Amino acid sequence: MKKRTSETIKRMLTNLFIILLGLGMLYPILWLIAASFKQSNSIFSDPGLFPKPFTLENYGKGWKGIGIVGFDVFFRNSFTLCILSSVANVVFCSLTAYAFARLKFVWKKFWFAAMMLTMMLPAHVTTIPRYIMFRSFGWIDTFLPIIVPKFFATDAFFIFLLVQFIRGLPRNLDESALIDGCGKFGIYARIIMPLTLPALITTVLFTFLWTWDDFFNQLLYLTSPNKYTVPMGLRLFLDSSGISSWGPMFAMSVLSLVPAFVLFFSLQKYFVRGIATTGIKG
Repeated sequence: MKKRTSETIKRMLTNLFIILLGLGMLYPILWLIAASFKQSNSIFSDPGLFPKPFTLENYGKGWKGIGIVGFDVFFRNSFTLCILSSVANVVFCSLTAYAFARLKFVWKKFWFAAMMLTMMLPAHVTTIPRYIMFRSFGWIDTFLPIIVPKFFATDAFFIFLLVQFIRGLPRNLDESALIDGCGKFGIYARIIMPLTLPALITTVLFTFLWTWDDFFNQLLYLTSPNKYTVPMGLRLFLDSSGISSWGPMFAMSVLSLVPAFVLFFSLQKYFVRGIATTGIKG
């Protein structure tokens, strides 16, 4: 009886600690949401979570954007980049992963090792060569430098993730399909793709979130305000002269979190399954 009571107390203390830790991690987000409903002059003077007075004007001002470009343009540009990048990564990374996992070709192990080595190469090392190359193509101030590389399966992480998943599928499915007259591409489209749905959704989720939050590449290649994305649009609220629109910036920051939260929680089940079945575990 005493043992059961001690275990119950221990479990309650553990749960209480986890709840307090979770609230501590959520506090910055809660403060951000609360600050978006405060007047700009009281955001830092009143650090509490309950706005006094409560106002919605920050959302109206923030949605109008800066100058002649509204924040709806920034959202549209970000969604365009994220959707195209996600589709490209799903199609071409899965094709590459299928080749590495199932097909036989010359120097297969060498090319897979070379691909894995690119994961260890810091992205900043290739920044200047990429910029020079894309500038020679005339792609600066367009979405092409961000989207086009995705069509060449340049994200080795997703290829590795999908390879691990495909290797876990029984090969007799491929053999049965070959006996029924299905070709290599037919096996990929009709068998591999449907069975790798959890890993594909994980790829979509990561690609969307990483592209949505990517500030450096967008700052590097986009120069016209009408092509700015959400991260760059938020930066416009900060004035180097010291006059910054904190209220509208916090309001648009809250709105920028909504797509990521909706996508993650709607695909959470598939995301967990995709990570758990690829061998990529913490």
